[in-house]
Amino acid sequence: MMKIYAQQGDTIDAICWRYYGSTQRLVEQVYLANAGLADVGPLLPHGHPIELPELPAAAQRETVKLWD
Repeated sequence: MMKIYAQQGDTIDAICWRYYGSTQRLVEQVYLANAGLADVGPLLPHGHPIELPELPAAAQRETVKLWD
């Protein structure tokens, strides 16, 4: 797991997009890794610690090149 700290105005969706490049099924995993995080509210306080779980290999995005 990686520990990060929320920036002003952050949401869990924005953090998932910034660190994982997606929000699909990741928001729930972040909430499961952080007990009580849902009680904080949708906008996280600046500096709030958040544990980001490691992605399983199957969930990592594959980079596709349109042109070589």
